[in-house]
Amino acid sequence: MNKINEKTLKDLEFYTVLNQISARCNTELGKEKALEIRPLRSKEQILIHLGQTSEYAASYTNDNRVPNHGFDAIHQELKLLKIENATIELSGFKKIGSICNTVNTLKKFLKKFKDYYPLLFEASEAVELNLAIPAHIDAVIDRFGEIKDTASNDLRIIRQEINIVKGKINQSFSRALSMYHASEFLDEIKESVVDNRRVLAVKAMYRKKVKGSVMGTSKTGSIVYIEPEAALQYSRQLNNLEFDEREEIQRILRELTLHITPFTPELALYQDFLAHLDITSAKSKYADEMNAIMPEISDKNELFLRDAYHPLLYLTNKRKNEKTFPQTLYLHPENRIIVISGPNAGGKSITLKTLGILQVMLQSGLLIPVHERSKVCLFNRILTDIGDNQSIENHLSTYSYRLKNMNYFLRKCDDKTLFLIDEFGTGSDPELGGALAEIFLEVFYERGSYGIITTHYSNLKLLANELPNATNANMLFDNKTLEPTYQLVLGQAGSSFTFEVAQKNGIPYSLINRAKKKIEKGKVRFDATIAKLQKERSSMEKTGSKLREEESKARSEALRLEELNARTKSKLENYQELYDANQRMIYLGNKVNDAALKYFQDKKKRLLVSELLRLVETENSKRQKKSIQQVKIEKEKKVEVEKEVIQKVEVIREEKKKGKKIKAFVEKNKPKPVFKVGDRVRLLDGKAVGSIDKLEKNKAIVNYGVFTTNVSINQLELVEAKK
Repeated sequence: MNKINEKTLKDLEFYTVLNQISARCNTELGKEKALEIRPLRSKEQILIHLGQTSEYAASYTNDNRVPNHGFDAIHQELKLLKIENATIELSGFKKIGSICNTVNTLKKFLKKFKDYYPLLFEASEAVELNLAIPAHIDAVIDRFGEIKDTASNDLRIIRQEINIVKGKINQSFSRALSMYHASEFLDEIKESVVDNRRVLAVKAMYRKKVKGSVMGTSKTGSIVYIEPEAALQYSRQLNNLEFDEREEIQRILRELTLHITPFTPELALYQDFLAHLDITSAKSKYADEMNAIMPEISDKNELFLRDAYHPLLYLTNKRKNEKTFPQTLYLHPENRIIVISGPNAGGKSITLKTLGILQVMLQSGLLIPVHERSKVCLFNRILTDIGDNQSIENHLSTYSYRLKNMNYFLRKCDDKTLFLIDEFGTGSDPELGGALAEIFLEVFYERGSYGIITTHYSNLKLLANELPNATNANMLFDNKTLEPTYQLVLGQAGSSFTFEVAQKNGIPYSLINRAKKKIEKGKVRFDATIAKLQKERSSMEKTGSKLREEESKARSEALRLEELNARTKSKLENYQELYDANQRMIYLGNKVNDAALKYFQDKKKRLLVSELLRLVETENSKRQKKSIQQVKIEKEKKVEVEKEVIQKVEVIREEKKKGKKIKAFVEKNKPKPVFKVGDRVRLLDGKAVGSIDKLEKNKAIVNYGVFTTNVSINQLELVEAKK
């Protein structure tokens, strides 16, 4: 599949992307290998790499983070293992042990969580779990990177003897130090260290009075450094023992190297696995920074990039806190070629490069910043002609170089090719170059190739309009300010706004009119028509957007009203059913009451029983046979309605109680009336009205006509005062 050449990768700035991924690697080997990423050769490889990166990126959002996979490269150690009788240094064994332990930890982790990381687990299965190498190294080297005393019996004995000799040296040196210090032969510093040996700091005038070996003098010559004679004999013995120690350590390391030599291929695989994991980690970090995903990969020749961002532009703008405008592109068998036109600085080249870099990244196993509903296909070739490629070395002009490039396109283009050409046909006479470019485009179209070109040539815009499976597109401009909006619109060619942009940049109107007279009127009218259509389209887009918003709001409101109407209708039906059921119960109750009254009067049981049976049979004849489920549903519905009614009744009762309390409060705080004989009054909790015949202290005699009563004035309320 992979026939994407170096020129395409350079044109699309793919190496800049690789540099950014390399910077996110943790290891030096990972950084080197990241720069070697290239488009993969098969769909299976692409899916594996994309899947592994997606799995690693998913680990950032769950509790099962992939363990650390950092390591130091062991290239030198692997070379030494292939040389007979070679010996690896201590630091080399430390790196080898670290790599083995890291791989073993990762293998155990990925096996435990293989349901979360199936593809990473599958990659880890390519290397075997090896506990022998760390065991050999741990038996010889401690965690500080030093040879253990227990590495061999001879080494243990030698080090014991070294410790004894060092003890004797210290004792003899201490005695000499005390003796010469008492004799005042020593300088104030008393002692020092020269060539890793303790020496006495003797004053120069007393050098001949101190027995021993002179090891050096101070810069001024006032101090002579002497190793005491008593310690000198032990120092020679220590030198011999240290030589024996070095020889034994070298023998142990040579033996350890022999133990590890059979595992050389395995160690190389370990290093490659960890480097691959480091690159996968870097790719996932890169994807996370720009919200990149793995889109659907289609087997059909269909490419739909929704809300696609150019990765380099997106990250640059993100650092500057500036907005990046996404693009939506759709290529399929009915629309294989898009011709983008419009003024410069409108985003045509960025749109073209966005498609190219995202396609190359995807085919190299990198996640891309697009909407999750995007769909992509894979191409065997991606051909590009972007920028001014004038070659001074080969004495080629820009146009000569582009013609040479077009010749390569013509030889390689097929239905599995994606071509991207910026400023198609430029570099020569507009009419002649445009005609040749038109022929090239026809050939690409006939071969079933997919592609995007940008151009200012009117004949190419017309050709795209005539070809059934090609379409024009333009980058929208604000029709008032002539500022770009960076939005791609399919279906219509774009004006170059040559004269409008010139006028906006201060070119005198008289000069612009003179320029218009220099060219054919038809071309001016054609460009003016396109510009007018583009402005109208921009205006219609804004109007359409507003109408869509209003339609959406109206639809939401209609749905809300429909739901409210349905709920209200359901409640009314439930209330009607409850009312009908209660009316039937009242009717039956009245019938039973009548039968009971009749029985009370004549005591005829037979008539009572027959009447009750008649009632039951009449009711049963009205009932239809219902399933248990229907009865259960109706019962639940009835219970639900009754609950709702009870709740409403409770609310009404509460309101009544509040009303009574308010009334009582008002009554309590109302000013008490002054009663007089003849006033019409009634009791607070009564209805009968009487007149006061006599008042005595807090008592009143009230005449109701038939009888009189003596009551407290506090229990009375005034109905009508005496006139």
